[in-house]
Amino acid sequence: MSTAPPIFTATSAYSLAFVAAVGLTGYLASKSLLPKNARWQDRFTFIWLAFDGIIHFTLEGSFLYYSMFGRQVNTSSGPMAQMWKEYVAADFRWGVADPTIVSLELLTVFGVGTMCFYVLKQLVQDDPARHYWIIVLSTSEIYGGWMTFCPEWLTGSPNLDTSNFLYLWVYLVFMNVIWVFIPLWLMYDSYGHIAKSLRVAQASARAKKN
Repeated sequence: MSTAPPIFTATSAYSLAFVAAVGLTGYLASKSLLPKNARWQDRFTFIWLAFDGIIHFTLEGSFLYYSMFGRQVNTSSGPMAQMWKEYVAADFRWGVADPTIVSLELLTVFGVGTMCFYVLKQLVQDDPARHYWIIVLSTSEIYGGWMTFCPEWLTGSPNLDTSNFLYLWVYLVFMNVIWVFIPLWLMYDSYGHIAKSLRVAQASARAKKN
């Protein structure tokens, strides 16, 4: 009698370990590069953007390598290709160089990934102009997530495998929802800073006129 292949494999383990290691790297970098008295909001933002930027350049950058110029994840080999094949088990589009996914990833890797490290530089320098770029970056992340999944939902999700906990709740839900809720919080935080500064500037300008 044949048995079903295991869902959680060694590739699953080292894929999740890689993601955790990237998060730890962001945390250690924040301890090294931010002052000890930094606001917890700024420290959290730094850790997230470091994590975000590294993920975009390494994981998603490798996806672009495996998905352009006639290549596909499904026919590629190597550690990063194996990690992507693990995700492909949950969302088949990533294995066949789906043009919509590749187009979004080009913007994500080269646009959003670059912005992450630019904002990190601004955070280290305590440059308040970062709040504008945080809103631009976060809007891009949310738009990218919407365009990744909305076309799939509208067609009945034929490429998604939601048959088990790992694929549905870890790969499809958790690994994507964090790129919605954290950018929303970042936008809320940065909006507060921008709005406060504009109101102060407006009040000052009115006071001078009077």
